[in-house]
Amino acid sequence: MSDAFTTATDSLVLVQRDARGVVTLTLNDPARFNALGSPMLAALQSAIDAVAADPAARVLVLAAQGRAFCAGHDLKEMAAASDLASHQKLFAQCSRMMLSLHKLPVPVIAQVQGMATAAGCQLVAQCDLAVASDAATFATSGIRYGLFCATPSVPLVRNLPIKKAMEMLLTGDFIDAATALDQGLLNRVVAPEALGAAVEQLVQAILAKPRVAVAMGKALVYQQRELGIEAAYQLAGQTMAVNMQDADAQEGVSAFAQKRQPQWKAQE
Repeated sequence: MSDAFTTATDSLVLVQRDARGVVTLTLNDPARFNALGSPMLAALQSAIDAVAADPAARVLVLAAQGRAFCAGHDLKEMAAASDLASHQKLFAQCSRMMLSLHKLPVPVIAQVQGMATAAGCQLVAQCDLAVASDAATFATSGIRYGLFCATPSVPLVRNLPIKKAMEMLLTGDFIDAATALDQGLLNRVVAPEALGAAVEQLVQAILAKPRVAVAMGKALVYQQRELGIEAAYQLAGQTMAVNMQDADAQEGVSAFAQKRQPQWKAQE
């Protein structure tokens, strides 16, 4: 990425933001396979909240260091604090972080270089887009340890056909990147050395569009998916009407009519 600078707000999550407003959060706990323990969740939440508050942010990329993208919850931490209240607190913390990605006004792209299991697979499914190395593997493996991956099932069943999702959830078996692509968990699968370039291609395609339209579109897609068809059309129509009042939308329509390239106001 061009003109980039990096800061480490927490050693568990490296934060990179470039001049275009592209923010990359890199999970940086490879010795523990980037597990989502409470400290990692807190570090991610802090970084995501900063993106949400940044009006110049355009895209968020989630990446990871090491052989694993994310191995899910830290089972040792969960075993050490075995009371109900501790587990409720942990899962609430994780759900808040996942919902923060869902609510961000900018697209979130998972850059998956390795294994993504349980809540790590949930993290991939929760992102708006996902690109993976052909070496990556995916599983909701909690059932192998007597723990059904309930919270990972929430975005999983919103990405995969229900029978495919249920097979992953009930067996805990791994699927490879090609299968994950075929079933809808991923957008693209590339060779490991091409992973960064493939993500950058998506980033550039998003940056070429007006921020307001992208933000409104992301919110609309997820809202209307939970509605009946009549309510979805009502919401979508209202969203388009409001979107048309934006200067960039008006410029885009004028440019189309005049057979020229649009000049987005927000990017001048």
